[in-house]
Amino acid sequence: MKYELIILGSGESGVGAALLAQLHGISVFVSDGGKIKDQYKKELTDAGIAFEEGQHSLDIILNAKEVIKSPGIAPKTDIIKKIKEANISIISEIEFGYRYKGNSKIVAITGSNGKTTTTNLTYYIFKNAGYHVSMCGNVGYSFARQIFLAPTDWYIIEVSSFQLDDIKTFKPNVAVLLNITPDHLDRYNYNFSEYVASKFRIAMNQDNNDFFVVCADDQSIKNKINELESNPKILKFTMNDKFEDEAAYIQEERMIIDVNGELTSMPVAELSLKGKHNLYNGMASGISSRIAEIRKSSIRDALSTFKSLEHRLETIATIKGVEYINDSKATNMNSVWYALESMKKPTVLILGGVDKGNDYSEIADLVKEKVKGIICMGKDNSPIHAAFDGFGIPVVDVLSAHDAVQVSYKMATNGDAVLLSPACASFDLFANYEDRGTQFKNAVLEL
Repeated sequence: MKYELIILGSGESGVGAALLAQLHGISVFVSDGGKIKDQYKKELTDAGIAFEEGQHSLDIILNAKEVIKSPGIAPKTDIIKKIKEANISIISEIEFGYRYKGNSKIVAITGSNGKTTTTNLTYYIFKNAGYHVSMCGNVGYSFARQIFLAPTDWYIIEVSSFQLDDIKTFKPNVAVLLNITPDHLDRYNYNFSEYVASKFRIAMNQDNNDFFVVCADDQSIKNKINELESNPKILKFTMNDKFEDEAAYIQEERMIIDVNGELTSMPVAELSLKGKHNLYNGMASGISSRIAEIRKSSIRDALSTFKSLEHRLETIATIKGVEYINDSKATNMNSVWYALESMKKPTVLILGGVDKGNDYSEIADLVKEKVKGIICMGKDNSPIHAAFDGFGIPVVDVLSAHDAVQVSYKMATNGDAVLLSPACASFDLFANYEDRGTQFKNAVLEL
């Protein structure tokens, strides 16, 4: 049988796209080179959607009109090369979902760090203001599934560079670019400029009715913003006082948001999320909310009551005067820098996992200033030892979250903090960063 649409990958985005395609009368086939998870296999079976696992049948795939590629499939794989050679259009799931959004509006959020927190915070502001809104993308349901299940007036979407690589017409009303630091460079020929260009694709289809919200303090964004070929209204946010026409800034320990000719102001001390990185996240969310004409009082209320996300600078407990903090989601150096920057107490730092070519010198000054000991939780901790063995602090190796907590309990004293902020991927010892964070939390609570 010849199918109009082939979907490569059977995860959340792939199955969501398949359901939406079927809803609109498109003949669809799902192909996964690996094993399909039972929950997704049941969904496809119940919906009567054809699929295969453990293989890619070229006779079926290369006869399609269009292919939706899972974000996890690298563009250099053989199957993708063959599809391109056959001149078959390849798109991402967010591009497919965009076709069926109707009159709904989109806030799309990307960045190397902070996008999950900012997406959740923006959704929280919209929801608390009474807007008909949903949160989707890399958090919660996929965009396509959300449209399939329950269309809303606003979609707050977390998007990755991998998703943006395969868009053609996707055009958010509000695009947010938080920051750009080296990450996933293996997908971009180890060329940082290619990764930067991928992030900027979030605004490539915008016009002067749309808004592009960017961090004025990020050097990579500053270098690239003048090359933008599209024509959105650019709104900048900065940690500094207002310099030119910034839409959000910090002045005399107050966050100021200046959008639609009105100032929204609140003391930094009243923000529920602490740390420099969360000021950036709060400003980006605040600007997006003012663009949507959410009342200033609603924004202030939400910014002061929002709870931090699991595995992101999440305080677990204070035991014998020691605060234990789970930042397992910090899988790159930039995230760890922000975590350490926010620490106000002497800190025992738990690092380690699968190193992605980290340059630990980026946090050297903060380690000297704030860290009293390092616990390496990984199978190969040599890069961490090479970076910090000469700092005059203990650097200890462990192979489990339980042992990391036990060692930290002995190393920390009343008034200290223990921070799990690994800077590395988790799959040497754990299923994923959530599993790592959960095991750490359970070990702390066992104390």
